[in-house]
Amino acid sequence: MLAELRQKSQITIPKEIVEKLGLAEGDKLDVFEREGTICLMPVAVYPKKYLDQLREEIAEAKEKIASGEQPVFDNVDKLFEKLEAN
Repeated sequence: MLAELRQKSQITIPKEIVEKLGLAEGDKLDVFEREGTICLMPVAVYPKKYLDQLREEIAEAKEKIASGEQPVFDNVDKLFEKLEAN
C-alpha cells in the first residue's frame, strides 16, 4: 500500500491496517527509523502515578516472596491446585 507524505510531514495510515491492528483516533504510535525504514509501532501510554503505584505493588510482592510470606508456584497448574484446595 502506498501512502503519500503531505504538508507538515503527515501521512494517512491505510484503513485496512488501522482496522487490522484495532487502532483508533487518539492512539499513540512510536515512530522510529531502522536501517532506512520508517517504522510505526502502537504503544500504550500510562500516567506516571499509575506506573509508580505498580512499581510499589511489585516491590511489595518481591518482599513477600523473599520473606516466604507469598507462595511461589512453578507453573499455573500448581497454582490452581492450591486454589482448589482452599
